[in-house]
Amino acid sequence: MGNVLKCKFCDEVATVHLTQIINNKIHKVDLCENCAQNKGVSDSEGYSLAEMLMQTNIPADQDELQAQCQSCGYGTSDFRRTGRMGCSECYTTFEPLLEPILEDMHSGLKHIGKVPAFALNRQSFLTQMNNLKVSLARAIESEAYEEAAQYRDKIQALESELQKEKSSSS
Repeated sequence: MGNVLKCKFCDEVATVHLTQIINNKIHKVDLCENCAQNKGVSDSEGYSLAEMLMQTNIPADQDELQAQCQSCGYGTSDFRRTGRMGCSECYTTFEPLLEPILEDMHSGLKHIGKVPAFALNRQSFLTQMNNLKVSLARAIESEAYEEAAQYRDKIQALESELQKEKSSSS
């Protein structure tokens, strides 16, 4: 098991982990829930999501009319003040406020996963190869030799393709 991270301000277990990049340097802050709430979920510079929301260019009165969560009644002013959602439906309600902020924070608005493409390709290759080998074994067992030869050829083609990829990436 990994090391338990402690809060930067007290010795409680850290449950909030913030990462901010300032001048191409990564700053990480680990906080317990109480310190995170006391700091407005901020890093060591005191910067919080609530402060970021206060800086958006939408006029407050127009903003108030546009967004109030139908599920929990949370309004735009509540969201701007706390930087937190009242319920899961708030994400849909406050989407117009969140999109510009997320665009500034991330390279896109959709999560595309953390698995590198080469790893997905490798996994796909291994699955396909395993399926072919199982099919080959079954064909041999049932004495379907023509079918087994087709599976053998497919396996050889995949292995050949893998060798070509390895030699071209070297």
